Amino acid sequence: MNFSQFGSDNGTTVIYFHGAPGAPEECAIFDLYAKEHGLRLICFDRFHGDYAIAGEAYYQLLAQQVSKQAAGKQVDIIGFSIGAFIALQTCRYLGNEVRNLHLISAAAPLDEGGFLENMAGKRVFQLAKTFPALFVLLSCWQGLLALLFPKALFRLLFAAAAGGDKALSADQAFQSGIIKVLRSCFIGGVQGYVRDIRAYVQPWKETLSGINVNTHIWHGADDNWSPVAMAEYVQSAIPGCASIEIFNGLSHYSCLYRAAPEICRQLGAGLG
Repeated sequence: MNFSQFGSDNGTTVIYFHGAPGAPEECAIFDLYAKEHGLRLICFDRFHGDYAIAGEAYYQLLAQQVSKQAAGKQVDIIGFSIGAFIALQTCRYLGNEVRNLHLISAAAPLDEGGFLENMAGKRVFQLAKTFPALFVLLSCWQGLLALLFPKALFRLLFAAAAGGDKALSADQAFQSGIIKVLRSCFIGGVQGYVRDIRAYVQPWKETLSGINVNTHIWHGADDNWSPVAMAEYVQSAIPGCASIEIFNGLSHYSCLYRAAPEICRQLGAGLG
């Protein structure tokens, strides 16, 4: 599986699971902090791999790729948004190989409670769950927008920006970075994106009881993509949860930007 590398070339290996929509370019947020703290971040290009591999075989493949990068050593893992879901499922096949798992703006299972009603992406997830063929058509349309009118796609996705994401979405550097991510995700990666979303909307809450990794949760109190109730649920459902940090005034991506330097600092110091 192809991957992108950020941070220090010879640093301690950390695996980053990007969101959906998302792409390896998302991990660039960590680059400077990773260099400062001697970390080598690896982000797999999940959406441009063999999208026919799905279900448990997909998580097993990812676990094999993590083990390959870890080269016999324990590894730290970071998951953002729906990438946190993929990271959790992958950890089930890694056992003691994972030292710390950091979940940022984590998306919780939809088969637990009424999370969906409060999610900005409610209609997308409903479509993926109930009318999968229409969801594929929607995703292809997003791919066309990403190719021809990427700024319009950005505006659509951030129309309901809340908390710190409002100011962030007006920042030109952020817009440029996210547009790169969206183009990478939807141009040639639609089928991989569809696979991850379809997996996410299926029942998976029962898998959390088997996660014994030292887990840390980072979440924005004003997150309307992954409501803060999701963070609280994941904390209660994971036996290995060691800490939870809720940032007042922050939402989805603003939490990612706030958490990135702190996570790198902790991992560089050998902390959880």
